[in-house]
Amino acid sequence: MSQKITILYNPRCSKCREALGHLEDNHCEIEVVEYLKKPLTKKQLKDILARLGVKAFDIVRQKEELFLEKFKNKKFTNEEWIQILLENPILIERPIVIDGYKAIIGRPPELVIDLIKRKK
Repeated sequence: MSQKITILYNPRCSKCREALGHLEDNHCEIEVVEYLKKPLTKKQLKDILARLGVKAFDIVRQKEELFLEKFKNKKFTNEEWIQILLENPILIERPIVIDGYKAIIGRPPELVIDLIKRKK
């Protein structure tokens, strides 16, 4: 496989670890991005949203405590949600797996296997 698969990864997340395991088991060339340690840029986040084909709110972790305390039932524009996600990366759904022009949210992690199969 020539192109790296990128995974937005939080090592404390069991779904991230499981998705990474699927990539490793299939001998993929992987770039692991610990987005909580090295936050995404606005350009990177917009690119990921475009590859996912979704709006920023669609990747918000709505059960996250921070969301429930500060953002639940509030209305924001897509640009405002992008800024909120950049300032609060814990709110970004995970894992996000990016392969070229396609990206998926790896929930359940088995979706990563489908992405790998399409690549082969």
